[in-house]
Amino acid sequence: MSIRVLIADDQAMVRAGFGALLAAQPDIEVVGDAANGVQAVAEVAAHEPDVVLMDVRMPVMDGLEAVQHILAGAPERPRVLMLTTFDLDDYVYAALRAGASGFLLKDAPAAELVHAVRVVAAGDALLAPSVTRRLIADFAARRPAERPEPAAVTALTPRELDVLRLVARGLSNQEIAAELVLAEQTVKTHVSRILTKTGLRDRAQAVVLAYESGLVTANSR
Repeated sequence: MSIRVLIADDQAMVRAGFGALLAAQPDIEVVGDAANGVQAVAEVAAHEPDVVLMDVRMPVMDGLEAVQHILAGAPERPRVLMLTTFDLDDYVYAALRAGASGFLLKDAPAAELVHAVRVVAAGDALLAPSVTRRLIADFAARRPAERPEPAAVTALTPRELDVLRLVARGLSNQEIAAELVLAEQTVKTHVSRILTKTGLRDRAQAVVLAYESGLVTANSR
């Protein structure tokens, strides 16, 4: 089964370049593109992609508003990967809170873009953990305004809280398993239960929850 991808960016050259790169992969199919957020919402409805590469800044409707429309009421798909030229951008943080699965800088190497699409499609982890952790920590520390309901965290067991803290630090399931001396499959089960109990879409929102609830702070190690 190929990964169906839609590219939304207001620059035609970016759409063409990313499209050619991804279409050349044996497991990826580019099913459409869009030049602004309004087109992106319509194209997603028409083509039902697995992954949307969404530019943050676009005319008519920006990427953040488009994400909110696309993910409103959506159970699992599509996964949204935000594209930006800024590694610390208010819109990116807001998009993660809205349900985007991660973000990628537009000047990232070609191999990183392809890998990012596969990772987001699988729903396994955030992209570029070191940069993503810095972004989330920065905005969660400076703008802790909308705190989640306490029940979102209090419903978790002590072991699930341990796993969530490590997820928020950007660790993979394999790394968490080594840290807590658990089987990797056990970690996957804990992550699945965390998402179910908190009603979150994926690990990206779990990281945001950990920071916003105070479970993990910007200076945590």
